[in-house]
Amino acid sequence: MKKLFIPTCFVVARFIGQSMHMDGPMNGATTNSCYGTCIEWNQIHSLFIYNEVALMRGQTAIDTLLRLWYDRRSMMDYKETLNLPKTSFPMKADLPKREPLFFEQWEKDHLYQKIQENRKNSPAFILHDGPPYANGDIHIGHALNKILKDIIIRYKTMQGFRTPYVPGWDCHGLPVELQLFKELGKTKHTVDRLDFRAKARQYALKYIDIQKSQFKRLGILGEWENPYLTMNFSYQASIMECFWDLYQKGYIYKGLKPIYWCASCETALAEAEVEYENKTSPSIYVKFALTQTSAQALDLLLNTSVLIWTTTPWTLPGNVAVAVHPEAEYVAFEIGEETLIAAQELIPKLQNLMNWASIKILKTFKGKDLEKLECQHPFIDRKSLLILGSHVTLDQGTGCVHTAPGHGQEDYEIGLVYHLPILSPVNAQGQFTNEVELFKGQSVFSANRAICDLLKERGALLLQKPIEHTYPHCWRCQSPVIFRATPQWFLGVDRKNLRQNSLKAIDEVKWIPSGGKNRISSMIETRPDWCLSRQRLWGVPFPIFYCKQCNKEFLDNETAQKIIQKVKKEGACAWFKYSVHDWLGETKKCASCGKGEFSKEEDIMDVWFDSGISHHAVLNKVKGLQAPADLYLEGSDQHRGWFQTSLLAAMSLSEKPPFKAVLTHGFVVDGEGKKMSKSSGNVIAPQEVIKNYGADILRLWVSSTDFFQDIRISEAILRQIADTYRKMRNTFRYLLGNLFDYDSRQHQVNSDELSELDQWVLSRLFNVHEKVSHAYQKYEFCKIYHLIDQFCIIELSAFYFDILKDSLYTLPPKSKKRKAAQSVLFEILRVLNGLLSPILVVSMEEIWQSDGLLGGPNSSVHLTNWPTVDQKWYDELLEKKWEFIQEIRSEVLKVLEDQRKSKVIGSSLEAQVELVTDREDILGCFENSNLDLKAIFIVSQASLKGMMEPWPQDYHLTGMKRLGIKVSRASGEKCQRCWNYAVTVGESEAHPLICHRCIESVSEHLRGSK
Repeated sequence: MKKLFIPTCFVVARFIGQSMHMDGPMNGATTNSCYGTCIEWNQIHSLFIYNEVALMRGQTAIDTLLRLWYDRRSMMDYKETLNLPKTSFPMKADLPKREPLFFEQWEKDHLYQKIQENRKNSPAFILHDGPPYANGDIHIGHALNKILKDIIIRYKTMQGFRTPYVPGWDCHGLPVELQLFKELGKTKHTVDRLDFRAKARQYALKYIDIQKSQFKRLGILGEWENPYLTMNFSYQASIMECFWDLYQKGYIYKGLKPIYWCASCETALAEAEVEYENKTSPSIYVKFALTQTSAQALDLLLNTSVLIWTTTPWTLPGNVAVAVHPEAEYVAFEIGEETLIAAQELIPKLQNLMNWASIKILKTFKGKDLEKLECQHPFIDRKSLLILGSHVTLDQGTGCVHTAPGHGQEDYEIGLVYHLPILSPVNAQGQFTNEVELFKGQSVFSANRAICDLLKERGALLLQKPIEHTYPHCWRCQSPVIFRATPQWFLGVDRKNLRQNSLKAIDEVKWIPSGGKNRISSMIETRPDWCLSRQRLWGVPFPIFYCKQCNKEFLDNETAQKIIQKVKKEGACAWFKYSVHDWLGETKKCASCGKGEFSKEEDIMDVWFDSGISHHAVLNKVKGLQAPADLYLEGSDQHRGWFQTSLLAAMSLSEKPPFKAVLTHGFVVDGEGKKMSKSSGNVIAPQEVIKNYGADILRLWVSSTDFFQDIRISEAILRQIADTYRKMRNTFRYLLGNLFDYDSRQHQVNSDELSELDQWVLSRLFNVHEKVSHAYQKYEFCKIYHLIDQFCIIELSAFYFDILKDSLYTLPPKSKKRKAAQSVLFEILRVLNGLLSPILVVSMEEIWQSDGLLGGPNSSVHLTNWPTVDQKWYDELLEKKWEFIQEIRSEVLKVLEDQRKSKVIGSSLEAQVELVTDREDILGCFENSNLDLKAIFIVSQASLKGMMEPWPQDYHLTGMKRLGIKVSRASGEKCQRCWNYAVTVGESEAHPLICHRCIESVSEHLRGSK
């Protein structure tokens, strides 16, 4: 009779379902049946089993089904009795659209100002902003830099510091000037200076506004309406103040020295404005014939030549000497009919290079034996002196170094020792002047070939071959630069012990990473004097006058102060606007010759001087700031740029370093580690990332990187970051959703009343908090990313939340166990929200304001303090115990998965797990513990027992020694409320579809609804 009953009921139920206008045919996946919501066919089967008694009484199948249908329709919907998550926090972030709304509200609420007001009496932490150039849109390197600064400032603010952030822009110099010339289609020789400077100011202001909006779109808070600009009148006056101070102290002088010169830009360059790239040059070996007197002094034949090597033939017109190392061994050797002199150590290389089968060594002597002998210049009627120099190396060439003091720093320095003339017969366009009659008007690089041809014609060229080597190039136009001696203004690095004082100051500064200390020290140790002069139009001029009679410079304190005050009111253009008479009047006289006719300096100051004195112009003068700054943070290239120039300026002005700590980051490269360039097509703009993903994703990417090295970015990397963000967001959504009926003021359960599992997760939260806080302090943001990622995804979502769901959803809402779990969830929400708020500024604000749990719509997480944790949460032994439990759980899950694949079970709740072991550590782990094994393994039934010999054959052996696991189908029927299988399902006539545990929860729900 039963065999006929069930099939008949399925037919009738299908008919009833269709008669109730169900969507589509009924099947096992149907979630809306004739009995109400969420009832599958196995649920109907449970009803049939329960009512088998009615069938035996003689009722027909249709009568039974109709009665059951009526009974079920009269029953309550169990879904309504579950504590299902509720939250207004959306699953989809939609950051590109939502972020601007938050940023707009922050501006409207004056959030930055409120933060500063809240901390006005707190100790200060000053991060001084290195100014980017005011030209073009920001690039991904800018985004990296500004986000790092913002993360640090937000963290320090939450730690209780007053953290004013004044962003700045570098407005003068080539970056703006070249772009504007390009737009105007003019050169510096075809524009009116004052008109051009006015246009340059407008150009810079335009891009300051553009970059400002782009930085703000990254979620950066700061004094955006009051930034520091190097072209502000007050700042320009500060530059002149510093110049005058250093001039008076004797640090600044004018001298004729070789400097980097860009013939394309027609200006001197600082070392920081030079980049080294590969270049192919003619490598030549040239004979400098010894004079008769010198040859005789060495007791050699008249046809003896010193052999030199150079890759810059164009510098030979400036040659006045040949340098040798004083202690090196040199030989005079015979080859054919001539005698050559070279370093003995390099003879084998020369033989191989020149294809000399054999040579005859005539004489050996030390380099110092050659001092002050003379050679004849190979094509100019001029003597070339043999001198000694410790800079001469024997790793390549001949050991005899061609020396032109007007074309190189080392040559210049050794030239001073020997009082050599400084010849630099090259003009601003990089062409030979009339001083070199043979090549006048020719570009120096173009003249290389003509010089080589002339040497060959004169019989002085022994060998010529191309060589590829690194060579300095202009950082802006990418043209190769030349070394050219011209009169320039310098800051003397060796004056008043500036170099040594700076090296001592470096020891007092904290360098992050520590290798930065050695890097900048080595640069300071070897750097030449700082060339301050630039032959450009857009910048701060030197407030210097020259006597027309004797060409001596003139500036006194009265005139200097007059200029500074005028610049404060009208800007640096006043220097060019007013005449010499306006500045000096009739009474000023030259101190050297007594004459009173003067001209003005036309050069402008190096932009690195502009930014280098920012500690004086900003930290010492802007209200709320102070010097030295607690931190400078820029790219690692600034060891030779802003860090170095700021240090030299500060040490010469105040004898104190401008910073307490310096942090550097690497460069952004593509996913394969290659340099980004438009020509390669691998550039990723921050604007595109924000458009596609949102600023929070870009900020999360920054936090995920080991930024002390070069940082990779690609579409694949961004997708991975977005996926991590999605998982983190889901973690927060789970937390918010399961706290919908929780009030921390009323429902909080003390930590000593929590279950072991809840206590374990609080201990883990304590650990994460401590490690994350330490990582913030050390600026190791990638550790923060990985710590929170692992905690959210592995320890919470895949373990704690997984176990917790059953209790949270099915227990009575006000039960102690559920409120205890919610107390823990609230602490996790509170702490994680605070830990991530410096990074995910919008997402954490959104969470803070969601559901009224933490704050509310009219408050901000960015006005809060760093989240606190309770020391008593930490339990090392408990953590070790649960680490062991997770290992056991991992083995159970493997067996469950195998059984699922074998179709023994479907979901894990269809399973019953039995563990057997004779291991005391496993048995002891669960002994005297109120642990719910079935909850830990997410199964319906679970047990653990000591093993009895022999080993049971139907138990799976695991990776853990002496642990057996048996998985079988769970006993009983599926509870239609909690989905666990239980033998108690069907025992209650009032609630035939649910287990006894759920009946208790439903009863409480019914009592609470009355």
